[in-house]
Formats: sequence, structure tokens, C-alpha cells
Amino acid sequence: MDIFINNVHIIDPDNNVDEIGDIFIKNGIFADPGTAEGNVHIINGEGLTAVPGLVDLHVHLRDPGQTQKEDIISGCKAAAAGGVTSLLAMPNTEPTVDSPETVKYILEKAENADAHVYVVGSVTKGLGGHEPTDIDALYEAGIAALSDDGRPVEDTSIMAAAMKRAAELDIPVTAHCEDPYLAGGKINEGEISEKLGIKGMPRAAEDAGTAREIALAAAYDLPIHICHVSTYTSAAMIRDAKKRGVKVTAETAPHYLMLTEQELLQKDADYRMNPPLRTERDRLAMIDALKDGTIDAIATDHAPHTPEEKADFVAAPNGAIGMETSFAAAYTVLVKGGILTESELVQKMSCNPASILGIPAGTMYIGAPADLMLYKEEEWTVDPDKLHGKSKNTPFKGLTLAAKVKLTICGGKIVYNEL
Repeated sequence: MDIFINNVHIIDPDNNVDEIGDIFIKNGIFADPGTAEGNVHIINGEGLTAVPGLVDLHVHLRDPGQTQKEDIISGCKAAAAGGVTSLLAMPNTEPTVDSPETVKYILEKAENADAHVYVVGSVTKGLGGHEPTDIDALYEAGIAALSDDGRPVEDTSIMAAAMKRAAELDIPVTAHCEDPYLAGGKINEGEISEKLGIKGMPRAAEDAGTAREIALAAAYDLPIHICHVSTYTSAAMIRDAKKRGVKVTAETAPHYLMLTEQELLQKDADYRMNPPLRTERDRLAMIDALKDGTIDAIATDHAPHTPEEKADFVAAPNGAIGMETSFAAAYTVLVKGGILTESELVQKMSCNPASILGIPAGTMYIGAPADLMLYKEEEWTVDPDKLHGKSKNTPFKGLTLAAKVKLTICGGKIVYNEL
């Protein structure tokens, strides 16, 4: 059914729109509101804000192979509840996304999901870091990006070759920046790790990985996308590289904007992720890097785990869920905090990610696919039991956030409705 949203605050940075108006969706695309007629579903948009559907560049759907944590359908329900209409699914599944068969499985299962799923193919077989995949075969099967996320590509020559081929195919390479010889700790190395007596993960592990990827991008004049930036040094290196004309883009996550390593004193594994929560200096550096354009995008690194897996603080795997809270958390820190305007936040969470991935999203121009989110500035407290994914390991539990997603439309279909 066609949809007409009237008297809504429209924010569409891609088309420089910030005004009260109407939106018409016909046959799954944005159409001229003046042409609406006949049997149309009308939504009263008064008091609501409409923006292009969010694009999350960093999601672990755990499907195939780990569907007790999440699957493609449940993950996309969580996405819809957070206003995410397009997501990039990482390859550290079981089996790894290193074959055309696995790519096709994900795409076929995602056909009827509540969000558009774009698939990342792995750079190396089994994420082992040393044996390259058949990139052309993965591309033919339908991948939208390359990454060994969850691990760095240890063999630098393989990473360079992947960047070269990806550029020829016009798809991004997204890099989990980490020196495995420096990494291995459980939480950020510093005051809290010493206090808890737990091996720490130094900033240098991330910074060394970031430096390598920037060096490759600079040397070969190739694009690279840096995942989940968490340290002030990595942000500084990316800032410097951009000034020098290096083709580098970057993302950070809402938990690095709102939380610090102090949360680990609770000895709750829901606050453990990789990269780990850092210091207040790092948190403020992420905010500054978003404000000045050093960091282009906000992504979640949505990483579901079961309660049983997360029960032991030290032994638990890294990762936290985030799609359902991403916009609300970022809005609370950045918009309510006076750092970014609403339009600038939408740029970071929709327009820029769509541009990096090269997909038809992040815009509401007439003729574009009808993906949008309606939200309201409204306080709500995060209750893990009320979230829509299979896993509940959110680091935002119990926090009061300042914006609430009210309705999500994906491909012209209402996939989430709290109006």
C-alpha cells in the first residue's frame, strides 16, 4: 500500500532539506507528494522527524553457524527497531564468508528480511590471514565489500592485493586495525586493567594496525575504510592522512562516544568488546574527530552473544549489540550535547555510510528507494528484555537515552511501528 506522511519535519542532508512537509511513497519509492491519490495509508507526522534510513557499516549477524546468538531475520528486526534499513554483514560466520555458496545463502535468506543486507566477503580463507580468497568469484556471487573483520589481515602483501582488486571492482575494503603481536588482552591496558589484575590490550595494537593500512593506502593511492576507531592516536593519524590526500575513511561506534573503561569496574562482560572501551581522553577524541570530519561514519559493530557466553567476565567473548540503540545513543551524546546538529548526525549515520558502501541509500530524493526512519525526541530507558534481537548483551542497559525510533520503512514497507 502507498504511504503518505503529512506535516512531518524532514531532514535530508543529501538534498539539503530541513523543513516541515509531506512525504509520499508509491510502489516502494519516494514520489511527489502532490501526486498522492486513491487508497493511501496516511501517517500523521506532527511532532516527528523523518530522515533517510540508517546505514550500518558494521554488523555481525552470526548467520550461518551461530544462530543461537542471532540470525539474519532476527538481526534485521533489531535493525528495523533502530531505524537501520541497510547493513553490512561481516564475514566471521561459520563457515566464513569465503565462498560463493555462503554469499548466496546470506543473500537468499535476507530477501524477506526487515532490512537490506549487504555481504562482506573475507580477504583470506577462514580469516586465517595468509591464504587469499577468490575475490572475483565472491564478487560475482554478490559481495559488496571485503574484510577479515574480527581479525586483521596479517600478510601485508595479501592486504595490498585485496585493496588493489577491490578498487578495480569499486567496492570498499574495511579494515579491523590490530597488530596481533601486540594485542591479546581483555580490556584497555591502563589503570583499570591494573586495578582488576586483567591483561590489558594496549592502544598501540590498534594504532599500529591503523598506521599500516594508512601506509598502504598512501603508497598505492587506494581507498581504505578503518573500522571501529577507539584511540586518540588512530584518530590523529587518520586526520593527518586526510590532510595529505590519502583516500581513507573511518567509523567509530556509539559505545566509544558514551562509555569509558570505568564501566569495566562492574565486572560485567557486556562492556567488553574489541577494540575495548578506552579512557575519557579517547572518548573525547572520538567526539572531536566526528565533529571535524576526521571520522566519517557511526557504525555499531553489532556483536550478539548469548547470556551463557557472557556470564564469565574474563572468559566471555568480546562484543556488544548496538543496532537498536545506535541512533538514540549517538543523538544523546552528540545532538543533546551540542556537538552535532540533527542533520550532521544523519550525515554520519546514513548519507556518508551509503556513499562509502556505494549503495542507493542515505537519500530521500524523488525516485529513490523508500527507506526512512521516523523518530521523536523522547526519553526512554534501555531494557535489554524489550530489545528485538536474540541476544541482550547491550552496554547501554539501564541508561536513559534522548531520542526514540517510532517507525521504520524499508523498501516502501513498514517494518517497525511504535506510533
